[in-house]
Amino acid sequence: MGKVSRGALVTGGTVGIGAAIAEALQAAGFVVAVNYDRNAQAAQAFSQRTGIQSFAWDVASLPACQAGVAQVQTAIGAVEVLVNNAGITRDALLHKMAPEQWREVLEVDLGGCFNMCRSVIEGMRERRFGRIINISSVNAALGQVGQTNYAAAKAGMIGFTKSLALEGAPRNITANAIAPGYTDTAMVAAVKPEVLAGILQSVPAGRLATPAEIARGVVFLADDAAAFINGITLHINGGKYFG
Repeated sequence: MGKVSRGALVTGGTVGIGAAIAEALQAAGFVVAVNYDRNAQAAQAFSQRTGIQSFAWDVASLPACQAGVAQVQTAIGAVEVLVNNAGITRDALLHKMAPEQWREVLEVDLGGCFNMCRSVIEGMRERRFGRIINISSVNAALGQVGQTNYAAAKAGMIGFTKSLALEGAPRNITANAIAPGYTDTAMVAAVKPEVLAGILQSVPAGRLATPAEIARGVVFLADDAAAFINGITLHINGGKYFG
């Protein structure tokens, strides 16, 4: 799986699912870099532990993404695999949701996907190779109380992915999405125990996913041999939703 010559960039890649993706890509032979925004301490610890270089910028800013990609490419070479994993939640019922809660989630989760893809797509087209993997969510398909902003952003990523797949296909650039179910991360750990218990009852597998199980799907889609898999959404959710 993978090739040493392929450079891979994972946004939000120092903790949780992103960190598992970065480590799995590294183990598969990719040269990996990760992006983070705020938690410099976690990023430093991740880089020391794995040897994967981490770079700080806000994916909600196109100029920051362009500058960040330039830094990464100086460090590891061309970004031939992009994993858009960075995301935030600002949960609230719609009738209580502040405009900034809507805006922040859309700008990071969906806007960040555009900004990062826009920053690498020209190089991928020139090289006639690319693998773009966008991390969506099961809630893009199912919806979730208190997540009109998050569900809208993650559903938008799926439509974005399908359209980009059509554009990239003639130049051997694939764009696919992965929609994880509830996964054992710090974000899910913050959910109230009684709410989490209800969630687990709705998952036929009866448990949370591990970050490594999500990462396995990314490595599969990133491989050179996945050239004919394009525009799909891979659902990894323990049977909670069948796409």
